[in-house]
Amino acid sequence: MIGLIGKKVGMTQFFSEKGEAIPVTVIEAGPCTVTELRTPARDGYSAVQLGFGTNKEKRFLRPVLGQFKKRNLPPARFVREFRIEDAAGYEVGQSLTVSLFEVGQIVKVQGVTKGRGFAGVVKRYGFIAGHASHGPTAGKQPGSIGASAYPSRVIKGKRLPGHMGAVNLTIRNLQVVAVDAEQNVLLVRGAVPGPTNGLVIVKREG
Repeated sequence: MIGLIGKKVGMTQFFSEKGEAIPVTVIEAGPCTVTELRTPARDGYSAVQLGFGTNKEKRFLRPVLGQFKKRNLPPARFVREFRIEDAAGYEVGQSLTVSLFEVGQIVKVQGVTKGRGFAGVVKRYGFIAGHASHGPTAGKQPGSIGASAYPSRVIKGKRLPGHMGAVNLTIRNLQVVAVDAEQNVLLVRGAVPGPTNGLVIVKREG
């Protein structure tokens, strides 16, 4: 399933023809350059490798920089692979833009959520804190976390304090509200994971 690499610009609202205010996320998607093709005969699977963004050459490792120079391509800051059934319709150096998507199309957006650091159960899972008066001293503690007799241990997966955020998350069934080919911008209804300028991957559903 082919898609595009992009970055989250921010959120705004889009007014439909009926005057309805639609909350949308602005995504700068592409243009992405085809940097490599994977074939079953050589690699054991079929995929298209895309590059997005630029950076100074001195910021690339020499082996990585050599791969781009070998194909006479500008070095891309971000490189991702998209597995597809057949890569015959693509060629190295080809540019893919937001024209891959249409208004009304359903897409899914993958990104890394904002990192929140170490958080307690109230912030991390929405637990309710104990009473602030009349004697209780539990505060924001999680309370009892397991039985003492059986199984005499904390069950795996118990919701406890820990690192919050900074995980890969995919939001599905998002609708494309508008496509601006001149500015390489997609307007997607709803929110997508990640901070402003965070890297995202947009794919068509199905």
